[in-house]
Amino acid sequence: MGPDAPDRRVTGPAAGRRAVPAVGRPPGRRGAPPGRRQPHVPARGEPVGPAAERRGLRRGGGEGAPVAAPAGPRAAAADPVPVAAGAPSEHYPWAWSVRRWIDGSPVSDAPPPDPHAFARDLAGFLGALRRIDASGGPVAGAHSFQRGADPAFYDDEARRALAPLPAALTAIWTDALAATRDGDPVWFHGDVAAGNLLLDADGRLAAVIDFGTCGVGDPACDLVIAWTLLDPDARATFRAATGADDATWARARGWAVWKAAISRDARVLDELLAERRGGTTG
Repeated sequence: MGPDAPDRRVTGPAAGRRAVPAVGRPPGRRGAPPGRRQPHVPARGEPVGPAAERRGLRRGGGEGAPVAAPAGPRAAAADPVPVAAGAPSEHYPWAWSVRRWIDGSPVSDAPPPDPHAFARDLAGFLGALRRIDASGGPVAGAHSFQRGADPAFYDDEARRALAPLPAALTAIWTDALAATRDGDPVWFHGDVAAGNLLLDADGRLAAVIDFGTCGVGDPACDLVIAWTLLDPDARATFRAATGADDATWARARGWAVWKAAISRDARVLDELLAERRGGTTG
């Protein structure tokens, strides 16, 4: 840093914590160089990012506290509480935030030792998230890569990717588009992936992180983890714990087949095919 550079050190309660910009893949970009994720630039006027997240948490009484899971012996899973926020400037042209550090190991490093307990814990977290007041929250759209919106947005892309694959996979997609949602919009996370789920020392769910694509809409997109991580038995546990109806589960399966098809994720495609051919629904 040169002698004339502005002093951008963090002071006060956030001192000593790591400052990490909220990042993600911009809409329309299919990838980035390995190890690099480009900052997401929301559409003009979209109420997203740290400020929008804090407003939503404040409405639910959750700023500075974990999102509470349903009553029971298991402690709540923590969320990354914002402790400081920064606005775009000539030095860094995107919004950024400092979050409270949360101890834990990502599920992507090692699977949970008890997948059924993990499934119930995650379902409890997602249920608590959906119960937060969604009034005025950021509506699903470009900032969430349409997660939380109608999966039909990706119909052309999905059908092109599915065309050379078994017809049963296209049938899953078609069923998802037919399974319309009937209900008020609720909060969704938008990126419930193994790398964003932290386990504690006992192998239980400790935290859910990376809310950069969160918003208000259809929560079916948050259930894709049922196929990307869980085996059939734990998947059934997860579905029962979420209380997902047939239409919600069909849309979730549609999101899973779209992502697996465009990324050529053979393992997930095989899981979906086996489930379809076996006549099971998770």
